[in-house]
Amino acid sequence: MIAIIRIVGLVKVKKDIAETLDRLRLRRKYSCAVVKESPEIMGMIKKTRNFVAYGSINEKTLTKLIEVRGKKEGKKNAKIENPEKIAKEIFAGKTFKEFGLKPFFRLHPPRKGIDTKHHYPKGVLGNNGEEINKLIERML
Repeated sequence: MIAIIRIVGLVKVKKDIAETLDRLRLRRKYSCAVVKESPEIMGMIKKTRNFVAYGSINEKTLTKLIEVRGKKEGKKNAKIENPEKIAKEIFAGKTFKEFGLKPFFRLHPPRKGIDTKHHYPKGVLGNNGEEINKLIERML
């Protein structure tokens, strides 16, 4: 599973890149989407790598993400039951829609800040690998 976080905002983004970000469900700054790795998704990420941070998410971080920032479809402030079970099922191959959850997460700006101008390891843009888990923890 890959977590993708939009880092760069909406101003001066080319139309084709904005459309790709929209298809990844990254419509706002600091929104996160968790997707399965496939050639199509990797192509979309490669196209938008100057605007997003991405990497492999582990089950523990996904559980915490669902618990803290997960939202149910159509319901306001509904608490999510069993986030550990949902995370295991998603890693097994189910989708967020099957659990009635929205397929994206709205995050806070990271504590202690980030360098949004440079690629990883100097900054945060691009492929962060396993370090994306630490970034998500700072944004919850």
